[in-house]
Parts: sequence; C-alpha cells; structure tokens
Amino acid sequence: MTLSSHRGVIFLVLRRMRAPLTVLISIFALAVLGLTVVPGIEVDGEARRMSFFHAFYFISYTATTIGFGEVPVEFSEAQRMWVTVCIYLSVIGWAYAIGSLFALMQDSAFQDALRTERFAREVRQLGEPFYLVCGYGESGRLVTRALDHLGIRVVAIERDPVKAAELDLHGLRADVPCLVGDAAKPQLVRLAGLEKPECQGVMALTNSDETNLAIAIAARLLAPAVPALCRTGSVEIEANMASFGTRHIINPFEKFGEYLALALHAPSAYHLLEWLTGIDGTEVRRHRDPPRGTWVLCGYGNFGRLLTGALESEQITVVLIDRDAPPDGARHRWVQGDGTCAPALRQAGIDKACGIVACTGSDVDNLSICVTARELNPDLFIVIRQNHFSNNALFEAFESDARVVPSRIIAHECLAILITPLLVPFLDEVKAAREDWAASLLERLTGRFGWHVPHVWSVRVDAREAPALSALVRLPKSDVTIDALLRDHAQRDRPLDCDVLYVHRDDGSRLLLPGPDYAIRAGDELLLVGDRLARSHLALTLENPNTLDYVLTGRDLPGGWIWQQLARRAG
Repeated sequence: MTLSSHRGVIFLVLRRMRAPLTVLISIFALAVLGLTVVPGIEVDGEARRMSFFHAFYFISYTATTIGFGEVPVEFSEAQRMWVTVCIYLSVIGWAYAIGSLFALMQDSAFQDALRTERFAREVRQLGEPFYLVCGYGESGRLVTRALDHLGIRVVAIERDPVKAAELDLHGLRADVPCLVGDAAKPQLVRLAGLEKPECQGVMALTNSDETNLAIAIAARLLAPAVPALCRTGSVEIEANMASFGTRHIINPFEKFGEYLALALHAPSAYHLLEWLTGIDGTEVRRHRDPPRGTWVLCGYGNFGRLLTGALESEQITVVLIDRDAPPDGARHRWVQGDGTCAPALRQAGIDKACGIVACTGSDVDNLSICVTARELNPDLFIVIRQNHFSNNALFEAFESDARVVPSRIIAHECLAILITPLLVPFLDEVKAAREDWAASLLERLTGRFGWHVPHVWSVRVDAREAPALSALVRLPKSDVTIDALLRDHAQRDRPLDCDVLYVHRDDGSRLLLPGPDYAIRAGDELLLVGDRLARSHLALTLENPNTLDYVLTGRDLPGGWIWQQLARRAG
C-alpha cells in the first residue's frame, strides 16, 4: 500500500526532472572531459594535463558555486578559458534544474502524490481501533465529532478539498488522516485502511447513492468481516445494497417515516427513542404528540412518498400539494402548486387540517410553506424538512413541532449501531411494547437522569472488558447482582447514576429491564444508561479485583499482593 504510493512519488520526480538532470549531468561530464583534454602549463617543455579525479574534484566545487581555486597547480590560459565556459554552462544548467524543480513542487499531481504518501504513512502507523468515514459532509462531520468525543480514532475520505480542509478547523482532539479523492475507487478505501485489522467499520455517507453503493460493494468483497453502514435516499439503491448482504442501510427519509408513525401510535416510545439516540449531552425537549386527522403534505418526491406511506399505515388522510401530478395515480387528493402561497394551502383545506409536512428540496420554500400555513391555522402540527445544516439558525428561529434533518438522523443511527449495538434490539423491544409501559419507563428514566441525552454504553462480562468480574462470577456460589455491582467504589452505600436496560446472555437469550436482584453471568452483555462519571467508576470496579471486593463486601484490601496476603492472614 505505502510502497506503491512511495514509488509513485519517486517515479513522478524522475519523470518530470529527467530532462533537467540530463542537461546538468551532460554539462558536468563535458566540463570534466574538457579539463582532462585542455593542455595546462608546460613543465620541462611538456604541457601538464589534469587527471579525471582532479578534474571531477575541481568541477564539483566550482560548478556548484561553492568556491574557486586553481588546483592542483596553476592553470594555463586555455584551462582558464575552458573553466569560464564551464561556469556559465553550469549556471544555465542549475537555473534550468532549479526552475523545473520549483515547477514540479507547484504541480497539482505532485502535491496530490505527496498528500497520498503522507496519508498512507499515517494510516499505516495507526495502531489503535478506528472507523473509516467516507464523505465528510454534514453527516460525516457529526459522526466524526461524536467519535472523537468518545476517544475513538477516525480516518476520512472526502472528494471536496474545501470540506476536507475543514477537518483542521473543527478543534478535534485527535488528528484525523484525510484523503482527498473519490471513495468509489476501491484502491482509495484500501489505502485508507479498510483491510487493516484495526478497522472497526466503514461508513458510506457521501451525497451520491452510486458512490455509497460502490463503497458497500468494496467493503463486502475486500473486508467482509468489517461492518458497513451505507446512506441512501433511493429505494432502488437500498434494495441493491441489501441484495449483496450490506449489513446496515440507512435511509433517513424512511427512518423518519418510521419515527412519525411510531409517534402517532406510541408517542412515549418515540420520545424514549429520541432521548436515547441523541448526541451525548444535548437536551431533548418533549414536544406535543402528533394529532390524528387530515394532514397536508407539500412536495411529493422520494421523502414525500415515504412519509405518505407512513401516514397511511396509521390511517391518516393525506392531501398532496405539488407542481406535478402524483406518479402513482389518484390515490390521494392532489392540489397543483408549491404550498408557498395561501391559495394552494386553502384549496388543500389547511384551515381544517391538523398537521402539515413541508418536505421539498428547498429550505427557503419549506420555511415559507410553514410560516404561511401557521398564519392560516395556528394550531397546526408542523413537520419541516431541513436540507442543509448551514441554514440551522433559520430553522432554530422557527418553532416547528418536528424537524427532519437527514444528517442528524444518519449520524444518530450510525452511532447507535457502531458504538452501542445492543441499543438497536432494545429499541426494537420498545417499539413493540405497549404505550403505557413505554410511558412508565420514560417517566422513570427522565425523572432520574433528566431530559439531557444520557450516556449509553455496553459492557461484556469477559476477560477483556471486565476481567475482575468475569473471574469472580465463574467461581462456584459467587452470585453478583446488578444492585450490588452498581455501587460507588469510594462509598459503597451510594448507588451509581446508571441503570441496566437490557441483557444479552451468552446462550442467545435476552432480558429486558432486569431487576436489581438479577445475578450476572459470565458472557453477559449489559446495556447501561447513565452519566460518564458512573461509567468510569464502573469500569474501575470491573477491572480491579480489590475495588470489586470492596463494592461487594465492604472490605478494603491493600493494593499489593504481599499486603493482601498479610491482610488475609491477619483476618
């Protein structure tokens, strides 16, 4: 990988500098040859001539402008004339060579080769786990920031040099090796470390569905063990990705349709999902639940069709506003227009509607639609699509009930899948549960941790992630309950600010919301929710046998092995 790029730089230099170096070498050779032929001062009637060694030595320090001196003996007039010619020839040769070198250094192909060589070297030296992010747009930027905040390394590929340059401006804790290029080319994802054992996953987050499809194919063929998360806005591309076994396909429009349908029939489950999958530390404000009745949908593109299907699944009547007739026939009432003007909204019955969705591809049109609709019906439940994060200030100023930001949806899904894989099956259980159960769980968790997005993580009880606990629970008659484990290692009578939401047992069985008396087994994987301080305290308890013993029994054993033996004997 690195050797080929290194050779590419060398070959490019040799190819571009071939003519200047040839001219310079020819001048040096001619100068040396001339000094050996031109006769010197006569001694005893015979002209002395310079040897090749002395001629080469003299030209080496003279033609390189280091200095001048007639060695090994005084020159004759003919030799001085030849040296004068050689000096001017060498100046011309060096000027030609140096000018060509400066032109090479400014050449875009040479600079790209140097950047590629430097990128390959950084990836090769990366010896810790990392994720490969293809596309440093809005979604890629959110994912990279979140991973960097968690202390996880990232390698990026971005086609736009301007976006790639923004990596140095975002104040990330760790350096992010970034390659400017088309991630659809397999050689680039290989250069970015896709096949390295440290690569934990690849995310195809570019704005091109075709590029994301190519990345998915490359990941499937070159590194089938590496999980791939691919973004798409097309149902056809999604089906193509699924046909060759892509593990995680994220369609933000389809995902929001599922969220809206969930919010209609199980609003507490939706709030719980939104609270658990948000960016760590941000605040989730509980908003009013979407009402049932007639909804007006402006813009019947890919997102509009998916959202219409989601509303229909909940027996919601939908009226469409679009410039073109719906391609799927007369299934819905259609009003021709764009929704930015009051006549089209009135014709669609906005005064009697309970909700509106502005889902066109223009942020300005979506804001105009919602402002006009609210003036006509102040009680509307407003769902607005935000296409570009650069317009965030405008959307923050407008108080909508739900905002569709594809980049955030994609980032949340990626982080939930990669960082806490147990969160996905837990949320599936929540979606399938009764509304009263979800409401009770939401009230319990937010009452304890507040409405700021909590820290969600998972721990497997094995020798790598929990060596002390794993060794203890393997012993006979050594039951460790959740209540006994989740204690402060400095003051064991105080519980940690965290809770266990889900347990995946080693035998494949699963347990939702285990009780405090649940006995932890070896191989269990626990999904926890809480704050960062609780996670760090729990990590010490899981790793240190002395800390674990204090948390479980209250005994404060000395740290060293000798002191432990003496303490046990004294006891």
